[in-house]
Amino acid sequence: MSAPAGRRHVSVDGRRVCHRVDGDGPPVLLLHGIGRTLRDFTELHELLAERFRVHSVDLPGYGGSLPMTRPCTLPALADFAAHYLDAVGVDRPAHVVGNSLGGAVAMRLAASEPARVASLTLVNSAGFGREVTIALRLLALRPLGRLLLRPSRWAARRAELSLFHDPALATADRVAHALEVARQPHAARVMLETARDLGTFRGVSPQWREELLAEVERLDAPTLVVWGDRDLILPAAHLDAARSRLPRARTHLFTDCGHMPQIECAEEFHRLLVDFWAATGGDTPTGGGTPPRDAADAGDRPAVAETG
Repeated sequence: MSAPAGRRHVSVDGRRVCHRVDGDGPPVLLLHGIGRTLRDFTELHELLAERFRVHSVDLPGYGGSLPMTRPCTLPALADFAAHYLDAVGVDRPAHVVGNSLGGAVAMRLAASEPARVASLTLVNSAGFGREVTIALRLLALRPLGRLLLRPSRWAARRAELSLFHDPALATADRVAHALEVARQPHAARVMLETARDLGTFRGVSPQWREELLAEVERLDAPTLVVWGDRDLILPAAHLDAARSRLPRARTHLFTDCGHMPQIECAEEFHRLLVDFWAATGGDTPTGGGTPPRDAADAGDRPAVAETG
């Protein structure tokens, strides 16, 4: 799969990773959900790049990034996020924003290496309840899970429609990209590894959720939790659980919005996020001035074609 314009590649733990980096200012890391890619943050990425140094990355085995040499589990994904920050030269705490699975990865990163995280923003995040769409619960059933992941345009369109309250956002371009991603030779394996690490047919497993939330509760990092009130993947009732477990966190519920507020409510979400960072003192570079560009930008290398 060829990397679209604006994307480039970097080596993380010896594996090629697709990412996008733009802007100058405090560092921001954007983490997508299961089966998704960095394209889910295109709108937010471009808005934030006016004031921040924004990193969007395809998690290992998704989009244009090659799989890890180890199974795709939540701890492994958090380790990857830390190693990615090292690879691109981010040597100061970053604002970490995670959608769905990306939210759980962000929490695991913050709990394991709190010095790396300036703030947490959890967007319709996994980790706050057992309930999850039946489409993901079925992946736990062998061999049904692999059969369900057979690529088809119908399945790709159905999946895109499930993400948004406004069906017009399930565009032909988004469906085509989802189908291209699903056709990657490692895509089904990586998605099954991820889904089965996080849950069973009964839903999201309580053990990792309870352990992780107990660690996140003890963190000092400013935290924002947002949800769309029409989410069909992880229900908006999970926002109440987040308020209960993380009482110091700021929360916001977007109306007439599905699983991806960063797309469906991009402008509103951008304003909310920048205001949150400003209020917590995280929107200006430490020591003033413009920070140096990170190592990934040396020479502004062009993206190279994916080969597998």
